[in-house]
Amino acid sequence: MRSTVSAKSGTWRNWAGNVTARPAREVTPASVEELSAAVRRAAEDGLRVKAVGTGHSFTAAAATDGVLIRPQLLTGIRRIDRDNGTVTVEAGTPLKRLNLALAREGLSLTNMGDIMEQTVSGATSTGTHGTGRDSASIAAQIAGLELVTADGSVLACSEKENPEIFAAARIGIGALGIITAITFSVEPLFLLSAREEPMSFDEVTGSFDELFTENEHFEFYWFPHTGNCNTKRNNRSVGPEKPVGTVRGLYEDEFLSNGVFQAANYVGRAVPATIPSIARISSRALSARTYTDIPYKVFTSPRRVRFTEMEYAVPRAALVETLRELKAMVDRSPLRISFPVEVRTAPADEITLSTASGRDSAYIAVHMFRGTPYQAYFSAAERIFTAHEGRPHWGKVHTRDAEYFAGVYPRFDEFTALRDHLDPERRFGNDYLRRILGD
Repeated sequence: MRSTVSAKSGTWRNWAGNVTARPAREVTPASVEELSAAVRRAAEDGLRVKAVGTGHSFTAAAATDGVLIRPQLLTGIRRIDRDNGTVTVEAGTPLKRLNLALAREGLSLTNMGDIMEQTVSGATSTGTHGTGRDSASIAAQIAGLELVTADGSVLACSEKENPEIFAAARIGIGALGIITAITFSVEPLFLLSAREEPMSFDEVTGSFDELFTENEHFEFYWFPHTGNCNTKRNNRSVGPEKPVGTVRGLYEDEFLSNGVFQAANYVGRAVPATIPSIARISSRALSARTYTDIPYKVFTSPRRVRFTEMEYAVPRAALVETLRELKAMVDRSPLRISFPVEVRTAPADEITLSTASGRDSAYIAVHMFRGTPYQAYFSAAERIFTAHEGRPHWGKVHTRDAEYFAGVYPRFDEFTALRDHLDPERRFGNDYLRRILGD
């Protein structure tokens, strides 16, 4: 199998449609050696290089006018090490395929996000996460990685090999090189029991500390223009397995959460005055339910309604105050918000530019339906988040720059110094990285 090179690549668009790029050429390498050669050739031609996954980032992290690397031939599991509890997977493997393959082998990641369309390298490089009291982001589960650097060299990185690079490259935003393989820590397949139920905003915020402490994985959605929330608690279970019934799953997860929700958003986009009424109906549409299943069937959900998103991590202790300020802002503004606000948590980790680096964190994500102007809402929300030393998700909309990040990441200079060492000519640079990391 050989790599393919396209001199006429056309326009690349991300999933949300808010970022486009016109690369000079595209390369689809079939091996690490071919990827290294593509990086070296780009250097000879004076072109920058970016790898792109499935385009689920809302930022221009992967956009380039140079060489666009498509990793779809770099997929699959390289090896399973049951003795050490690790699985090494090619970087272009979609999370969906990884989760299915692990389950067939009786294995699982410890924690994961709520969608699984992204590639493993794209998801980890931008800090994709789920929710967890004790278990952190997908990147925090990385035990090793393989990285092609600006001169085409291939580096093995772990706590023992190139540890300073490993500390940063697990969430490297594509700035340090192109990841070609990731070794994840995994564990024997287990069961999770999910309990979903509506609660009021005041109930959730008033008892958040207890809900967080008592559950391994707690998250909730608040519906703007209402006092209503939907909550979800996931905890390990000894069984038996009791999955969501087929009919109920189709009705609630597809018909209501995707079909009806999308139709409601089209109505809201056309007639914004209807949104508060729609929100009150939507927030009461789903009834309480419990089910028990293997992890990826509990952690993840289908997300077919397209949107634009901003998400900030704030210190977990500041969550309730921040969220109450967000609600007060929406209540007194003329904004009409048709998407719920998502709230999750993560424990502190040791990754240099992780949004949870060095501090227990809570995430607040705001969304707007695709095609709906989002700037006024996101700007107002961002002012609240930054007042609490918020750190934006690297793959979601924000307006922060390197000066801001130097103030909220204690190890920011450590990352930029490593970048200077690995990529002094900014072979992997683009306009987004210039803004967030400096020149």
